[in-house]
Order: sequence, then structure tokens, then C-alpha cells
Amino acid sequence: MNSRYEQLIKKDFFDLKGHDTNIRREVMAGLIGFFTIVYIIAVNSFILSEAGLPLDGAVVATIVTSFAGCLIMGLWANAPILLVPGMGINAMFTYTLVGSMGMSWQEALGLVFISGILFAIIAFTGLAGVLNRAIPQSLKEAITVGLGLFLIFIGLEKGGLIERGTNSIIELGNLADPAVIATLLTFLIAIVLFLRNVNGHFLWSILAGTGFAALFGVLPVKADAAPAISSYGDVFAAMSFDGILSAAFVVGTFSLTMVVVFENIGLVQAHTVSSGHPEKFKKAFQANSVSAMLSGLFGTSPTVSTAETGAAIAAGGRTGLTAIVTGILFLASLLFLPFIHLIPDNAIAPVLLIIGGLMVQNVRNIDLNDPTEAFPAIFLIAMIPFTQSIADGIAFGFILYPLLKLSSGRGREVAPPLYIIAFLFLLNFAVNLI
Repeated sequence: MNSRYEQLIKKDFFDLKGHDTNIRREVMAGLIGFFTIVYIIAVNSFILSEAGLPLDGAVVATIVTSFAGCLIMGLWANAPILLVPGMGINAMFTYTLVGSMGMSWQEALGLVFISGILFAIIAFTGLAGVLNRAIPQSLKEAITVGLGLFLIFIGLEKGGLIERGTNSIIELGNLADPAVIATLLTFLIAIVLFLRNVNGHFLWSILAGTGFAALFGVLPVKADAAPAISSYGDVFAAMSFDGILSAAFVVGTFSLTMVVVFENIGLVQAHTVSSGHPEKFKKAFQANSVSAMLSGLFGTSPTVSTAETGAAIAAGGRTGLTAIVTGILFLASLLFLPFIHLIPDNAIAPVLLIIGGLMVQNVRNIDLNDPTEAFPAIFLIAMIPFTQSIADGIAFGFILYPLLKLSSGRGREVAPPLYIIAFLFLLNFAVNLI
């Protein structure tokens, strides 16, 4: 039995020899990948809890979803790509779908599930290529930049560096407040560790931030710190489809699908190329879509092919065994659930600021010399943080793009599917005005 199992691992399934790797290297790559991305458990859970999910339930949902995503990627695509709930997309779940659109978190989970089904249809057919060609690169990049600015805004607010004053006007926070001082010190540690490319830099910065909070006496106080894993029962399969026919649900589903599809097209393509196996793109993209769909069932925002996968690939990960090792470690992290309540906002905020800053750097990929490309992208970017709605920001950009192309006599540069998308967004705005 042991020899058969060893043969399955070594050759028949993962084809380690064909990928010029071995079990030890794959396990180490999975371990490094885990410590690079484990911060997502705390960060994603806290963002989801602001939508109304019980914190313990959100933690378990994040862990279970990450485990399942990595397992699906490893078994279906045999690729060393790590699937976890995505930053920016979780903000869209909490602050746009629930906050701006007024959905319950249960309805938002239903929306994630439907969006995942659409993602899977796109991934398992030729629609991925059609959409990828139809949406201009400037708008794709603008979505990432807008999400980044939104994360920076959330991080600044969560860290106390800005606050809502009278009439909700944004003001500078009290820099003498101990919690704000803890945020600034944590950010300094986080940015230094990041710039020095220390393995697990976000994890270490979160631990440092928790230490600063203890030092300044601003650790979270919870009457019952015992883990309530049973609360996951309130989150698992809690999807609601009551508002499925509403305009908000339809627009939210479309917007989320666009964000998830385009973000993952780029990420999966980059990871399969860097691992030396671009031919795995199709199956990896399909695995990603199934994982995104299951995210709604498990109780979290959609998964993405995380950028931290690069650390696992750099460590030698070449097959799905790397992803499976990371997934198993996620599952084992359930043992540390009691400690999640000790993590303060000042430990989470710097992570949001740095990730947001990285996403904003994509602005360099936008052609600012062409006004018909630049202005739709700029308005999309600006509208996301200013309206606190990712869906509205995307809508403005997608409507403005064909309008400017038509007005400048360059309407043929716009793909027919984009005209349809713009019309649907415009129709939604018109319906809301009536």
C-alpha cells in the first residue's frame, strides 16, 4: 500500500520528475507560501465581520475556503497556485454590496455564489477570451487601481489616521491617540519588512502590531474569548436569494463577476508562466472559478489566485502538491482560532495600506496620453473611493469609455460586447432615477 501511495505522489499524479522537482521542495514551497499568505485569515475575517458576519464564523469560512481552493487547484490543475479570498474583492463585499447597496450579508453571499457560477461558465467555455478582448486594458488596470485606493481609505480609517467628523466629513485623526501611535509604529515595521522582502512579512507585522497594542493598552476586549467554531453553522450555506431579481443584485453580480474574472485572468496567466508551465492556464483558471463559486457556499467573498503565490513558486513550487500543502496548513490553523480576538485594528490597517499601495501602482500601465483611454480610467478610479461603491465606479468608467470613443469618431475601437455592458449600466442608472 505504501509503495502504491508513494508511486501516486512521485509520478502518476503530480509528475514531480516531469516538473524537475521533488516532495521535499514542494512541501517547503507550500510551507513558505502559507506563511506568506496566512495573514489573510485575520484581515479577511475582520473585513467580513464589518458586513455583519460573526467573527469566528468569518475566520472558519476564510480557513475552509482557502483549504478547499488550494485543494481544488492542486488536484484539478496540478499547479502551485494558492487560492484565498481576495483583497479588494472582500472590501467590495462589505462596503459596496452590503454597505452601499443595502444587501444583507446573506444576500451578498448568494450574489457571490451566482457570480461564481457565471465565472465558471466563462472559464469552461470560450467566453473568457471574448470578454478579455472586449474590455480595454485601461479599464482593467483602472479597476485594480480603484480597488487599491479604496483599500488605502479603509486602512487609514481603520488605523485611526482619518476619521469621520461632523456631517461625515473626513478629518485627520488624533495622532496623539495611543491606538494611532500603535498604527504608525506597526506601519513602519510592516513597510520595512516588506521592502526587505522578509518571508511572511505581513504575518510578522500583524504580530508586531498586536504587541504594540498590548504595550499601549489598546488590545481588543472581549468578554468571552473562547472560540465559537459553532458559529460557523450560521455562516455555512447561509446564502439568500430573496433579492435576486432586484436591480442592485443584478448590477452587483455583474460588477463582481467582472472584477473577479479580469483580476484572475492576469494573475493565473502570470503564475503559470512564472512556474514554467503556461499550458496549465486553462485548468488553473477553471479551478479558480469553481473555488470562487464555492466561496459563497462556505461563507466568504470570492477567492483569487493570490499574488503571494509568487513566493511559493520562487521557493521551487512547480506542482499542485505545493498548493495542497498550503491548504492543509490552512486547515491546521483552526487550532489558533482563540488568538484571532487579540488582533487589533492597528495591526490590520498597515497591511491594507501596503496592499492598496501595490495595487495603485498599476496606474503606470494606463495610457494617459490618449484622453479617450485616460479619462474613463481616471473617472473609474476616482469614483470607487469617492462614492464608496466599487460597482458605481466600474459603471461610470464602462459608460464613459464608449461615449468618448464615439464622440471622437473612434467608435469602431470599441468591441460590441462593451457597448452592451455600457448600455446595461446606463439602464440601471436610469431605473434608479425613476
